[in-house]
Amino acid sequence: MNSLTSPATWVHLDWVLLVVLGWLLIGLAGVVALRRLRFVAIVLFPAGALLSLLLMAVALNAMFASAQVSVLPLGLPQLPFHLRLDSLSSFFLLLIGGVSAGVSTFAAGYFRKGEGTPPGLICLEYHVFLASIALLVLADDAYMFMVMWETMALSSFFLVLANHRHAAIRQAGYLYLLVAHVGALGILLCFGLLQAGTGDYTFANMRQQNLTPFWGSVAFILAVFGFGAKAGLLPLHAWLPEAHPAAPSPFSALMSGVMLKIALYGILRVSFDLLQTRLWWWGVLLMGLGLATALFGVVFSTVQVEMKRLLAYSSIENIGLMCAGIGLSLLFSAYSMHAFAALALTAALYHMISHAFFKSLLFCSTGAVLHATGERSLGKLGGLIRYMPWVAWPTLVGALACAGLPPFGGFVAEWLLLQSFLFTTGLPNTSLDMLVPVMAALIALIAALSGFTMVKYFGVIFLGQPREEKLSEAHDAGSWERLGMLWLAAGCVLLGLFPNQMIALIDPVTRMLVHGGLAHTVADSGWLLVPVNAERASYAPVVFFLGILCTFGLSFLLVRWLYHGRLRRVPPWDCGHPWQTARMQDTAEGFGHPIRRIFSPFFRMTKHLPSAFDTEPTYRVTVEDPLWHALYLPLARGVERISKLVGLLQQGRIAVYLMYSFATLIVVLLLVNR
Repeated sequence: MNSLTSPATWVHLDWVLLVVLGWLLIGLAGVVALRRLRFVAIVLFPAGALLSLLLMAVALNAMFASAQVSVLPLGLPQLPFHLRLDSLSSFFLLLIGGVSAGVSTFAAGYFRKGEGTPPGLICLEYHVFLASIALLVLADDAYMFMVMWETMALSSFFLVLANHRHAAIRQAGYLYLLVAHVGALGILLCFGLLQAGTGDYTFANMRQQNLTPFWGSVAFILAVFGFGAKAGLLPLHAWLPEAHPAAPSPFSALMSGVMLKIALYGILRVSFDLLQTRLWWWGVLLMGLGLATALFGVVFSTVQVEMKRLLAYSSIENIGLMCAGIGLSLLFSAYSMHAFAALALTAALYHMISHAFFKSLLFCSTGAVLHATGERSLGKLGGLIRYMPWVAWPTLVGALACAGLPPFGGFVAEWLLLQSFLFTTGLPNTSLDMLVPVMAALIALIAALSGFTMVKYFGVIFLGQPREEKLSEAHDAGSWERLGMLWLAAGCVLLGLFPNQMIALIDPVTRMLVHGGLAHTVADSGWLLVPVNAERASYAPVVFFLGILCTFGLSFLLVRWLYHGRLRRVPPWDCGHPWQTARMQDTAEGFGHPIRRIFSPFFRMTKHLPSAFDTEPTYRVTVEDPLWHALYLPLARGVERISKLVGLLQQGRIAVYLMYSFATLIVVLLLVNR
């Protein structure tokens, strides 16, 4: 290994590579113990979780260190792998380690026999995926970046196909792989432009190139297209609600919590680090695309009746909000408003790590419910808080964080994002001064709909009466699953209670990318979170949390004092109808009906009306993605027609193929002679 920094600063990168090597060895051990489920679950996955904790500790220590660069003796001749550990990559390593520690612990108790793929093979694919994303954020040249990007795509493809016996799962996996490779083409073209014809594909060379505004804009658009396909931005979002329900729940958690953020890492790396030119309309484009994606995702999540599809559309919404924050930071940076650019970027990064924890928690809890009940449809669940309290309470924490309610990390992230959209009065462009606050109103609408979705998600699954008799036999999560969910829930709480400390960790990233930070502001504000100054806005998370505790504590003491601990159980109010059954409570479809009516232009709805001759008349409304029929299906039909035309060239006769070769040779000779 050839280091370009002093040996004393090399310890961080060495330890990261040691973690990656450990994950790969764990994966190989899984292949050796291919069908030994207990060994894979109780030994290998917890070992992977310990390595994730080590990665988290190394990343925390490396956040404030200077950038480390190295060249590995691997790769092609004259094209070795280059590594770089800076504050941006350290932040994402922190995110990867923190989330994967909880998910790997949960996975130790999740996998059962009969999942479709042998447990040892799942272990290999899982840990190769973790190793690839860790190396991807360390990549300092296009060659290594694309190798790790494809490794991430292929390992995740096989994880999506873990239960490959079902045709729908295979279709979801192929759609995911197709979109991933289409996005990879955009990334390749982007890197081709960034090297500016020098033939040197290292990121260090790309940072030295000053592209013209035209070619810089083309590179930026290609980056947004390529990485946006993996992130789930419109209109390349269709794979997400298909792949999430197909994948095992621990990988759905990693895919939503970590992999989508790696795509945003690519946008950040290209936009703020590799491209030296920044134009104001790049930020407006990314803001518009992000807010359109967020609104689309949250509206579709409100009407879903399947647990994982609801969470998948919710992830699309959150990714859109993060992109809007990145776009606003680009806009401020283009006008050299470094303090506001740092605020917007801090909000986006805070949202990334907060979403990584709460969405991973929600997918893990969904997996626990799925294993306990065998049901993924919201219409067949209900009342599970009685039988699965260990799953219900961490899920409530994740749902409140996803809804953006204090005192959890989701609230801090959305509050900072909203504040960054309101501090725009200094923009030199009057039209933008008027447009950006309107976008803030749209963010408020999206946040309200997100809260609506989480009320539906938690209420329909855990509250009320069981909608099926078999739900009374549901079992709570095992010890490994509980431990994993508690770790992720603790992350949601800590991110909400200690935002100043988290912002201090983010500060080196914003100073590297936009030459500004909030660390000094929040350090001077003491226990208050102050984005710019206390006169404009402030938030006291610890005081809010203590207020909640005091309120509940006082209520408990008053009840004990007035009623002396007496407990009286009475039936709930039955609205004058004493024969209440589970069918009379609100359903998932009924809960989302008002949103479906208000936002009907968003949907492609098919109504199935009951017939007078039906033995069991039912009324059902199917909600579909209009972009699927407007874009994807016509595109698929066009590709199929072209394939048939190309197939006409294959006649199966050698004489015809020789004629093609001869004709091609004649055309080439004519062109060369000219």
